[in-house]
Amino acid sequence: MFDFQKLNVYQKAKHFHGFCIGLIESKHFSRFTNDQLGRASFSIVLNIAEGSGRFSKADRRNFFVIARSSVFECVAALDVLKDQKLISVDEYQGAEKLADELSRILYSMIQNLKTK
Repeated sequence: MFDFQKLNVYQKAKHFHGFCIGLIESKHFSRFTNDQLGRASFSIVLNIAEGSGRFSKADRRNFFVIARSSVFECVAALDVLKDQKLISVDEYQGAEKLADELSRILYSMIQNLKTK
């Protein structure tokens, strides 16, 4: 097992990605929406893994910033889907709760890697 697989944030990112994929598979979004949401949620998982493999604080921090930005991208996509009534308010709120937790954890990780 790789060290990043033991990280709580990695496990939560996989859960969030699974939630997004579940929405994609159960709804009738456009191909573009499926691709965008799927890629953005997968990007969170992959950037956490890649960042954890970097040696310098600045490199690790950069990947965690990208992962957090992908969380925001997913929330924006889900917010639009909610407004278009393609997902329910409950589905959006469930995703938002997961995303908020991910964002907070990543923010702490980013702050801890600041170079002076």
